[in-house]
Amino acid sequence: MSNGKVYLVGSGPGDVELITLKGYKLICQADVILHDHLIPLELLQLVKADAEVISVGKFASRHTMSQDQINALLIEKAKDNIRKTYSLVKIMKKDYFCSSIDELLSRIRFVTDYDCFDEVDIIIENITESYDAKERLYSELRDVCRGDTIIGVNTSCISITKIAALMPRPENVIGMHFLNPVPMKPLVEVVRGHYTADQTVDRTKSFLKSLDKTCVVVNDVPGFVTNRVLMLTINECIWLVQDGVSEPKDIDKIFKLGFGHKMGPLATADLIGLDTILDSLVVLYESYGDSKYEPCPLLRKMVDAGLCGKKSGKGFFEYGCK
Repeated sequence: MSNGKVYLVGSGPGDVELITLKGYKLICQADVILHDHLIPLELLQLVKADAEVISVGKFASRHTMSQDQINALLIEKAKDNIRKTYSLVKIMKKDYFCSSIDELLSRIRFVTDYDCFDEVDIIIENITESYDAKERLYSELRDVCRGDTIIGVNTSCISITKIAALMPRPENVIGMHFLNPVPMKPLVEVVRGHYTADQTVDRTKSFLKSLDKTCVVVNDVPGFVTNRVLMLTINECIWLVQDGVSEPKDIDKIFKLGFGHKMGPLATADLIGLDTILDSLVVLYESYGDSKYEPCPLLRKMVDAGLCGKKSGKGFFEYGCK
């Protein structure tokens, strides 16, 4: 069974490890369209099956540049990002790619509009963790999607039911929460919203199985299972840093050596992006009205200072110049 056309909407610089499509069997040489200005490299795994990968870039700017100039600049940045991330993934998983970076890039076509979206079978939405931003996006998607298109929402905390209500066919909307770092994580948390149809769940399971991913289906509450627990853990660790109880490296060492975690909570926060962590905690705090989800002041201060983790070059740890 072919999965048809799969579009990824939202693939910014902090999401280069969003989604690993390794093992995706594109029987009919389906297209994958990446909508945004920077591409998660792992999606290029699709070209192993000779699929056409398209990046769609839309970017609003106040600079005195033409839209064509902006698009050209973003495309070059996307290519640079792909090359850098390709090198990083090769270091982490040497046998991950069987093609060179030049071969992969030669199979990507970049476009700058929604013209092809009426052909899509699956959309994976991955824009910033902000309901207002998602509401604006879905006001556009609702007019360009086919009636049977599945909308996979890769959100960490926002209600799938609330997002589904923005679409004319809410039964086609489902949560697909890919865990970071995606190349190392076999799990996808699948979230069934109030309106999600059984057929949508079944098609999603089949799609994820084709990516060599294991899915666990949970019901829709803010944060689901993973982030109701993870965000509390990360937030409490940030409080430990603020209160001077321990240094970030030592907190993470306790989790790695004491609990067997492969990555400590503060390194995980840096990988996800501290701005995303903050947004997620705000959603949880507003949703449950429980003070335990209130973001630590140190987290807010770091985000205000632009210290967002790996994508900015520095968070609780340093990652070199960006």
